[in-house]
Amino acid sequence: MTAETDTPTSLSPKYRRHLVMVFALTNTISFIAMIQILPVILIPIATDLDVSRTAVAGASTVSTLVGGLAALPVGRILDRRGGRTLMATGSVIGAGSVLMWSQATNLMSLYVAFALIGLALAMSTYESTFAVIVVATEAHQRNQAILTVTMIAGLSTYLVYPLLGWMNSEFGWRTTLIILSAILVTTAVPGHLWAVPSRAAHRNRVRARSGTPFGAALRQRRFWLLLIAFVAQAGSASAFLLLVIAYLLDQGHSVAVATSVPIAVGVLQILSRLILTVAGTRLAITPVTSCAFAIQGFGLLLLPLAGLSIPLTLLCVAAVGLGQGVGVIARPSILADNFGVTHFASVLAAITIPTALARAGSPLLGAWLADWRFLVVSGSLALIAAVALLPLIGVKSTADSELVAARE
Repeated sequence: MTAETDTPTSLSPKYRRHLVMVFALTNTISFIAMIQILPVILIPIATDLDVSRTAVAGASTVSTLVGGLAALPVGRILDRRGGRTLMATGSVIGAGSVLMWSQATNLMSLYVAFALIGLALAMSTYESTFAVIVVATEAHQRNQAILTVTMIAGLSTYLVYPLLGWMNSEFGWRTTLIILSAILVTTAVPGHLWAVPSRAAHRNRVRARSGTPFGAALRQRRFWLLLIAFVAQAGSASAFLLLVIAYLLDQGHSVAVATSVPIAVGVLQILSRLILTVAGTRLAITPVTSCAFAIQGFGLLLLPLAGLSIPLTLLCVAAVGLGQGVGVIARPSILADNFGVTHFASVLAAITIPTALARAGSPLLGAWLADWRFLVVSGSLALIAAVALLPLIGVKSTADSELVAARE
């Protein structure tokens, strides 16, 4: 028995609430078990495996690259069959990979576990979640559902760090991972099987909707503008988030300040999503996103001028949180508005792949530049992202039948 008690083409508010709450829970637990725990246990892992911290952190790059490579086949499956089996399987793989991680005895076994984590993240977290929500909800409900999931998951994953630190000190990193693996498999797997629409329900919903074919989408100018925008913003933020503490220390800030200032990123991510949640449909998502990316860009460009001023530094760093907070929500929303529902997951995947490469590669470029120059590059990328969205402001979508009468 599932939460889907309505006919596939008429989903009740109760069903939508079930789906959103399950996705908020499963994404939170998945991110905690497969992503958020790594910074907490990075040092003891490096010590136990007798490798450098950089080598351990490289496991995250492996995960990002594998997730990016898996995005397109995962997207094609989501378009054709829906998300129930795929997401439940991804959660099983995720739980198994975290368990494998707990038993790692060398760098190779750690990287293998993180390769599987990358696959699991692609199958069972945000990208798959957004694909299911876009098909399962009506156009006017879509943004609110995505906002709710990302709001809850984002806030929860930031608040959980003290608990994870306590678990690591109390049980050790290996036992902590075993516990998280058990929690993941006992919540996410049944949650996805219960709440995500079945393959038949997915197909019935898709038949009642419209959208641009995958190949046709890739030939449209608006696709490439969106790709430039989201890839540039992701690369900008990724380099900054990895290098900000080292930069602040080099500038002369104390360790306490350098490690505390990045909290502003998390605060603004949550605040920006909260504002969008409250504002609902009163704000047009494309101009808001362009503005947020521009603020991120100016914040990064102005950071070298902030010197040792903590208030100015906080404002500049917070600008990145604003761009990040809006960007996560904007990507699925704007893509669905422009290309419709029927091939949404594939179109999203086509942007996810270069985005993952940007997230993996831009920190290397930033580390090579090392000083304030990486901030100039990161800020310029964010401004490029903002400018790329400008031609799409006010452009009426012709892809989604919920928004227009004709197919594109």
